[in-house]
Amino acid sequence: MSNVPIKDAATIILVRNPEDQPRVLMGQRGSAAAFMPDKFVFPGGAVDPGDAAVPLSGPISEPCASRLMDARQPRSDVDANALVAAAIRELWEEAGLVLGRAGQWPGRVPPCWRSFAATGHVPDGSALRFVFRAITPAGRPRRFDARFLVADARALATDPDDFTAATDELSHLQWVDLKEARSFDLPFITEVV
Repeated sequence: MSNVPIKDAATIILVRNPEDQPRVLMGQRGSAAAFMPDKFVFPGGAVDPGDAAVPLSGPISEPCASRLMDARQPRSDVDANALVAAAIRELWEEAGLVLGRAGQWPGRVPPCWRSFAATGHVPDGSALRFVFRAITPAGRPRRFDARFLVADARALATDPDDFTAATDELSHLQWVDLKEARSFDLPFITEVV
């Protein structure tokens, strides 16, 4: 297992009511999941090849874009745009929430983005901030070089309580009070973040 390839990944920490009573969006992975079964996690996953071709309506700001590039594994050719796009796509797939601006996509829509584009939005990374990087330790069956990005839920283009467009990757989607989050079955890295 020491030769398991490390995949680039992005995770989004969506925060609601950050000034008053902060809550974060979390969901539970299925018991049959190959990676972190039954754990409560933030939406996120591996960078898809189509993420590199995604036109962001707003890029992630500096210095976050530079920090994302500095936090790449040496052999990675994934750029900041692809990491930001992956976080937004995973939020859409796993929670059915749109972080984007109303608009039409210029050119061809990558297959993994067609359902997002059908909402009439173009992904927008301007609300995201890079906060953390974690690499799955050696010896695990799957390994990720995950970048954690945070955004205020007020940046969403959709209702933050409407998870009807979510796929079945995560169940029990909910806004968790930060004070209560540690009582959930969390992966170690989620506790750290």
